[in-house]
Amino acid sequence: MRAGIALGSNLGNRHAFLSKALVDLKNIHEDGEFLTSTFVETPPQDCPPGSPDFLNAVVELKTSLTPLELLDKLRSLELGSGRESDHGFHTPRTLDLDLLYCDGLLLDHPDLQLPHPRIRERYFVLKPLAEIRPDLILPGWPKSCKYYLSQIHKI
Repeated sequence: MRAGIALGSNLGNRHAFLSKALVDLKNIHEDGEFLTSTFVETPPQDCPPGSPDFLNAVVELKTSLTPLELLDKLRSLELGSGRESDHGFHTPRTLDLDLLYCDGLLLDHPDLQLPHPRIRERYFVLKPLAEIRPDLILPGWPKSCKYYLSQIHKI
């Protein structure tokens, strides 16, 4: 299955945290093309006042893990980067990994919704995602990532 993952960091050496996460995600990747966006710096969205800017990226990899198994791996990588296991909502973090989609799968599980329900609202996800998959249309989307990125600038 092809899976899209958003990466973000706004504490410490953001570049080092994202670079290490890319290496770790390549180790999960099984074969075929491993797609990686460039790093994008963005202001914090819905974070506590005074939160530092984020460095963000998106990757697409291939894995035979189930979505919930992959989510567990992502959480383990976050903890390995020093992220607190009991963190507040939208608080600054060393590493944030969000599973965005798994092929054309629709999933509504208490721990995971696919595709991620807020992709279309988030410039920090759409910008790097549209870089690697501009024509991607996810389940429930009538239009492509590139289209939604163009619309978010109008807001």
